[in-house]
Amino acid sequence: MGTKVGFKRPDGKEGSGYLAKPGRAKAPGIVVIQEWWGVQDQIKGMCERFAAAGYEALAPDLYAGTTVPYHDVEAANREMTSLDFLGATDQLVRGAAIYLKAAGAKVGLTGFCLGGAVTILGAARLSEFAAAVCFYGLPPEAAAKPADIRPPLQAHFANQDDWCTPQAVDAFEAALKAAKKPAEIFRYDAGHGFMNEQRLDVHDRKAAEQAWERTLAFFGKHLG
Repeated sequence: MGTKVGFKRPDGKEGSGYLAKPGRAKAPGIVVIQEWWGVQDQIKGMCERFAAAGYEALAPDLYAGTTVPYHDVEAANREMTSLDFLGATDQLVRGAAIYLKAAGAKVGLTGFCLGGAVTILGAARLSEFAAAVCFYGLPPEAAAKPADIRPPLQAHFANQDDWCTPQAVDAFEAALKAAKKPAEIFRYDAGHGFMNEQRLDVHDRKAAEQAWERTLAFFGKHLG
């Protein structure tokens, strides 16, 4: 089981998150970014799954302890819209990456929904990551241009998604290709949030298993 840990942000303030450790020393690290529900048990579970696969996984708490029940969409939207995305990326995500890099191994970045958008922001703004995997989330292009993405990128999107729409994904992929960025883009006949097995209304087992296998293969290639 993982545990709550503290870490230093680049500005010297304290950040916190959920850390799951593998059974080996100097393991590669993965920063795991929450959905708009906060660091729910689902996100903690993803950290545990990465740890079981051999990675040290840390989910920085972007909501400072607040979690939202899955049925309360209004509260989730309120928390997400009040979040300083760029500040969270530059301070909490980078602080988590620096914490993991202290072990001396490579570090990757992944996130879901809100966290998918933050993954793209981190891939474009931060230099600490050797690879990034985004799940059904994109920030405005003004905040993170595809041409600015630094590490190799893998991204997973849902064809039935009215937030991160297929049209937005097509435009994102076209911009990546135009900038000659190394990226793998996958689309699934599923709905937004298909990786979250706690939400039976959206979870798609086939898509989730396929995306997980691709994610592990990608991180295995780029992180070791």
